[in-house]
Amino acid sequence: MTKALTILIWLAVSVVMFAIISLPVSLQVHLVTAAVLILAMAVIKILKLDGNWRLLLLTFGTVIVLRYAFWRTTSTLPPLDQWGDFIPGVILYLAEMYCIMMLFLSVFVVIKPMPSRPSMKLAKDDAVPTVDVFVPTYNEDYDLLAGTLAAAKAMDYPSDRFTVWLLDDGGTDAKRNNADPDVAAAAHERYELLRRLCEELDCRYLTRAENDHAKAGNLNNGLAHSSGDLIAVFDADHAPARDFLQETVPYFARDDRLFLVQTPHFFLNPDPLERNLRTFEVMPSENEMFYGVIQRGLDRWNASFFCGSAALLSREALEVTGGFAGRSITEDCETALELHSRGWNSIYVDKPLIAGLQPATFSSFIGQRTRWAQGMMQIMLFSFPLFKRGLKIPQRLSYMSSILFWLFPLPRMIFLFAPFCYLFFDLQIFTASGEEFAAYTLTYVLVNLVMQNSLFGRWRWPWISELYEYIQSVHLLGALLSVVRNPTKPTFKVTAKDESVDKSRLSELSRPFYLIFLLLIIALGMTIYKIGAEPYRAEVTMVVGGWNILNLILAGCALGVVSERREFRTGRRIEVERRCEMRDADGNWVKGTIINVSSGGLAVRLPNGSAGLGRGAPSAIRFNTLTPVDSNELKLFVRSTISEGKGAILGARYMPERGQDYRLIADLLYANSSTWQLRQRSRQINIGVVRGTLQFLAMALYQTGRGLGYLLRFGSPSSSGAAND
Repeated sequence: MTKALTILIWLAVSVVMFAIISLPVSLQVHLVTAAVLILAMAVIKILKLDGNWRLLLLTFGTVIVLRYAFWRTTSTLPPLDQWGDFIPGVILYLAEMYCIMMLFLSVFVVIKPMPSRPSMKLAKDDAVPTVDVFVPTYNEDYDLLAGTLAAAKAMDYPSDRFTVWLLDDGGTDAKRNNADPDVAAAAHERYELLRRLCEELDCRYLTRAENDHAKAGNLNNGLAHSSGDLIAVFDADHAPARDFLQETVPYFARDDRLFLVQTPHFFLNPDPLERNLRTFEVMPSENEMFYGVIQRGLDRWNASFFCGSAALLSREALEVTGGFAGRSITEDCETALELHSRGWNSIYVDKPLIAGLQPATFSSFIGQRTRWAQGMMQIMLFSFPLFKRGLKIPQRLSYMSSILFWLFPLPRMIFLFAPFCYLFFDLQIFTASGEEFAAYTLTYVLVNLVMQNSLFGRWRWPWISELYEYIQSVHLLGALLSVVRNPTKPTFKVTAKDESVDKSRLSELSRPFYLIFLLLIIALGMTIYKIGAEPYRAEVTMVVGGWNILNLILAGCALGVVSERREFRTGRRIEVERRCEMRDADGNWVKGTIINVSSGGLAVRLPNGSAGLGRGAPSAIRFNTLTPVDSNELKLFVRSTISEGKGAILGARYMPERGQDYRLIADLLYANSSTWQLRQRSRQINIGVVRGTLQFLAMALYQTGRGLGYLLRFGSPSSSGAAND
């Protein structure tokens, strides 16, 4: 009875809503109504009203968005008989309807995100399940793997109840017996080095005959050789904190149909946009919107999915589907979709419990996103979630939101080049006056910004999503079309890890961005020309020209993204405060404080001078570890000395020689997850639509100049000239 009543209420609301948005009103009435609703939304936002007030804000926004969609559908499409205008006009219309659909899907997903779950601990009477920890690897460096394995081995869990496995696809039998002697020798050397490392760290080393089915096949090989109740998966560059298992294992004792506990991915280094625009320290990272709010929204609908790493899974559930899915190149989401459709549950724990590395160069970033986009398109073609049996309606909508998002390159490129239809070819693809365009389109854009800021403001600043989508779309569009042509063609490509940019340069993928920028400049000139040559159409020309200028601002900012800044470090320093002792030039131990750490070194404050240690001096440090170790002495190499009053700050590089040394490094960098939480929270500030827009405009202006400056300094992007910066 209650369900039927709910359906009737929703039908009644829908009828009233349709009546409102389809009501014929004058342009002035629409403007006044939109202004009143926008003002009400602004008041709710400024006063930071939550709960039902937030729903009211979204309702007001929905009215304006739907009113715009109705107007676009009924009043702006070119006549059917004018096919030269009609075809591009419909293409633009469909791109806009896609964006409106994605807006409403995202509103549905995050309308009421699951609150952050409190920490759980195993009860005294709870069984302590066995855990197999999988670290799949293909071509990652020894030092990177050593840090991840050491951190995994140091997790706070009964040592006889978990086993750490290094699943090595870089030392397979096929590689070690390759016909090319150099390839075979490199694979054999890797095989021996990693086996020895695993022995030193008390981990298990496992390889296979050949790397069939890429990462999914590697994980399934691990399943076949292990027997733990639960499976923890960490990418080779994702090192867990000590409390990872303590924070995730207890959920499986509360739900016997639970197949997944997923945690967020936290990164120690900036992505190319953050590094080249220098926003990493002050602005929320791109992934924080997904892990900070979208995954919590998916969790509300039992649709949070496996993200390939930083997760704990049930072996029993994986055996139902024959292991990790491998039909697509995004085995993580595909695996979750299959298990959700079979009635299994997932949980998302919104607490960073791993620290990883993300691509540092623009080309590696695009390579990673290409795999994600192509994999999601494969899932859409192979297992269309909207009609997949076993899923509940909210799960269907949630998966459709996650998958359809990756179609963004198509509308983004349409919006980029649509103004050219009018400016260069005089096509009338949007039949509206300047007044109508301003009244409907500008209010729609403004409301969209307010709604997005209301939903994601703490995790994504205004216009940053548009910039991320643009820099990816230029290269992802072709990749998506290739999947449509041949869904089985894409293959899994490992994302480059532990990169550095030792010289300033133009990215090898930067050429299209400069060409597009040039086209937009020409279009700006064409706008000015048409205003003078056709004054009777100046109103429409100015509207289209304004659209082109918005594209120009985004394109100019993107020039800064593909202008790679010099940066040696793969990871940024994380501030800590840990008491230590450092060996001075005479071999004595001097008390000090470790003030920051990174994956490559640390800084120590010594209160009474540099203790005779200068640049290039060997030394050692010891400190109280959070994890029991046999020896707490770590060798260092002093790289810098800075005076500070009577004391000094020494910058030093780690000099690891054995597995034990990597345990000490992992204890410094990865053991305490609360450090990462504090760092995230310090950046998660909602700066609002107005301030965010002004800040983006200033950044875009500066980055446009910097990008053009790099072009003058380094010449053609294809030559990839480089210089110290």
